Amino acid sequence: MASTEHAAHSPQAYVTHHLTGWTSGEGFWTFNLDTLLMSSVLGLGLVLIFAIVARRATSGVPGPVQNVVESLIEFVDGVVHETFHGESRLVAPLALTVFCLVLMWNTIDLIPVDLFPTVAGLFGVKYFRPVPSADMSATFGLSITVFILILVYSVKGKGVVGYLEELLFHPFGKYMIPFNLILNAVELLAKPLSLALRLFGNLYAGELIFVLIALLPWWAQWAPGGAWAIFHILVIPLQAFIFMTLTIVYLSMAHAKH
Repeated sequence: MASTEHAAHSPQAYVTHHLTGWTSGEGFWTFNLDTLLMSSVLGLGLVLIFAIVARRATSGVPGPVQNVVESLIEFVDGVVHETFHGESRLVAPLALTVFCLVLMWNTIDLIPVDLFPTVAGLFGVKYFRPVPSADMSATFGLSITVFILILVYSVKGKGVVGYLEELLFHPFGKYMIPFNLILNAVELLAKPLSLALRLFGNLYAGELIFVLIALLPWWAQWAPGGAWAIFHILVIPLQAFIFMTLTIVYLSMAHAKH
């Protein structure tokens, strides 16, 4: 059932309603308020969970939450040590933050599609998309941040002169500078594009399928909805892991001296 009367007129209106976000502004300065709100709440929740666990951490028998957090930290730390070939105090915390944030973004997709729009409608908000990773602006915001760090680590690992030499002379040597620049520019820009579009595409498709399943009569939703939710439970951590791993790999490649 649609969360507002406007969305209840037809299946097309229902799907359009759920795929339309709560925005403010116009053009380039359009702010996706639902994405900003959900990301802020989830980020704050993530910080609070880790802060509480750190404050209550014990060397004795740990509680279930401490067990989960410690296992997660050990897992991410192991991936960083295996993948990042260099020294940096930023990479491990960054990888942990990226993994946890993307995981929490994706998990929202398992919540019934009408819940958040219905609650938002009670406060006068007509449209509300609760899944940040199904919003291209969120995935690109995260990938562009990684892209900036790639540039920083490239200069940090090779120096300004060394990085410029790599851009100009790799892979065909100093007599093929234009071709080297084109190839390196394509390779560089492909990294944030692949990060953002892979995450967005998978979660947007998942969100759309949940919306289409919600169009079925309530008694017919359980079988396809349950099957898709079980499959999506595998997709959610996998996409977070891929985003985190590629971030570490890209930073390691940027930091390495060829």
